[in-house]
Amino acid sequence: MQRRTESGSASHGGGTGSGSRQRREGGRDRGSRRKICQFCHDHVREIDYKDSNRFMRKYISDRGKIEPRRKTGTCAKHQRGLSSAIKQARFMALLPYTAEHIRGM
Repeated sequence: MQRRTESGSASHGGGTGSGSRQRREGGRDRGSRRKICQFCHDHVREIDYKDSNRFMRKYISDRGKIEPRRKTGTCAKHQRGLSSAIKQARFMALLPYTAEHIRGM
């Protein structure tokens, strides 16, 4: 078995000790920025299924699926309300279940 030394376990590969993030010349990190929940930012209390224009682009994929939290940046509370509002809007025929280019197949 090999033993790790103090200096070998501190940084793997980079040698700078900053981990996976690399610093640019301007002083900004290369790591991705944390996305904020748009509903929390706008102080939305309830997500209404009748406001289907808000869901069309950002929260539904081109295949007609509900986008995940890691992609849109919504918090867990609003993602649950968003998914139920999208499902209600689909049931009321305000939103399609599938994308238009898939329906033609």
